[in-house]
Parts: sequence; structure tokens; C-alpha cells
Amino acid sequence: MNETINLLKNHKSIRKYKDQPIEPEKLKTIIECAQCASTSSFIQAYTIINVVDKHNRKNIAHLAGDQSYVEQCPLFLVFCADLNRSKTSCEINGKTMAETNTETFILATVDASLAAQNALITAESLGLGGVYIGGIRNNPEDICKILNIPSGVYPVFGMCIGYPDANPDKKERLPKDVIFKTDIYNIDRDESLMKEYDTRITDYYEKRTKGKRVGTWTNQVSDLMGKPQRPHMKDFLDKQGFNLK
Repeated sequence: MNETINLLKNHKSIRKYKDQPIEPEKLKTIIECAQCASTSSFIQAYTIINVVDKHNRKNIAHLAGDQSYVEQCPLFLVFCADLNRSKTSCEINGKTMAETNTETFILATVDASLAAQNALITAESLGLGGVYIGGIRNNPEDICKILNIPSGVYPVFGMCIGYPDANPDKKERLPKDVIFKTDIYNIDRDESLMKEYDTRITDYYEKRTKGKRVGTWTNQVSDLMGKPQRPHMKDFLDKQGFNLK
């Protein structure tokens, strides 16, 4: 097993960081590697915003669900799906950009996500740790105002990065046969495998919290997915110029 595989298989979300700034050269490398991610049709439909202003950080931390590490981490990046640059490209060439639709929304979202994963893997390879912050979609309009995000762009998620000041246990993932299929989507064994997985995740949380947290993975998912998730996003995306049709 090589260093890259070891790095990927030992990923952990890090939410506690040392009071140690990230060297400019490391930040430069993180962004350069993010730019090397695959991109649909070479459109590169994303923008990364480095939020340095302390007041903005504090406000974003609150809007994201009072996640203090957003304010405290040495580096906080916001990854945006960006079709505004595509509009500018059309204008440069005397063309009118076609109306955005669900496909272009997916294209830009995937581009931003691929760039973000490259950034996080790079950070981890440099001895840093990080965590994604989907909570910025709790109040996306306010986030857009703080960061001056224009029409045709939306914040997909944030990312905290820093030198780890904690070493949490690694969370076991779903059994491979649940997520990896051959030829067809076959779920014959999924339920039994998921129940076995529940037992192991219960043990994980009991050990990690010394018995303070008891629960299964399927229960966690059902609690989350049993209610609408951020129902305001459709109206927000419409206002930002993303016509999902």
C-alpha cells in the first residue's frame, strides 16, 4: 500500500486546531492542487473564497449553526459553484449565455466538489486536517451578502483547515458490498449488512463518548432524512439565477 492510499484510508474530520498559522506556501499548494481536479468540459465552474476577515468569520460561524471552529480555524475556505464566469466568457466572445438549467447547476456543483476534495487531500498530505461545513447553506442569502457573491454563483460548502489538535478515532464506513455493485443495482443483502454495520457504529459511539451517545447509523440517517432538508434552497437558488428545470 502506498502513501496516497494510506492517506485516503485514514481520513478523519478535524474540528480542533492548534493556534498555528498555515504557511503561505502550503496555502498556495492547496489551491494549486484544487485547480488540478477534474472539471466538466474544462469549464472550471467554481470559485474558492478565503475568508480572512475576523468579523465575517464570526458571522459565518453563527449562520452555519454556531460552529465555533469556523471562527477559530487558521484557514476557512468557501467553495462556490460558479456560472458567472461562464457568462463573462460568452460576453468576451460576443455571445449570449443560454439560460441555466438543472444540468449546468449539477456541472458547477460537481466541479466545486471535486476541487474541494483535492484541496482537503492536499492539506492532509501536508500534515493538516480539516472538515467540510455544509452549515453555510443554513442561511445562504446572508452568506452571499457577507462574501459579495453575485448572481450565477452559490456557496456549496465551507472548509476549515489547520494543524490538528485532536486525534479522533476513524469512523468505519459502510460495508463495500452495500455501495459497490456489479452490472446492476442489487440490494438483496443491503438490509442485513446495514444492520450488522449498525452494531459496529453503536460500539464506536459508545467507546468514543464513554457511553454518553448510543445510537445506530440507520437511526441517525432516518432522523435526518425523515424531515425536509433545507427547504429554502430551491427559492434561494432561483434568486441566484439557477433555474432548476
